[in-house]
Amino acid sequence: MALISGRLKGTSLVRFTPMVARTPQRLFGARVRSLRLERGWSQERLALAAGLNRTYLGAIERGERNVSLVNIHRIARALAVDVKDLF
Repeated sequence: MALISGRLKGTSLVRFTPMVARTPQRLFGARVRSLRLERGWSQERLALAAGLNRTYLGAIERGERNVSLVNIHRIARALAVDVKDLF
């Protein structure tokens, strides 16, 4: 089928939504956010407990950062979980 002016020939209007990539960074960030929210903590509270900048932690949760092993350990320690529980 050919795309014609936002329509596929012979079909109704098709909406194109970008598929969000399930990268390791996004999956890790989602897990950190989930554990943080389970505790009722703000990003600021977790960042302080882990010794990280709040904006950096926000970028981790959004999957925008490739987190170092040292910072993974800091986050795990602050959340009182094993490193493996972040994955």
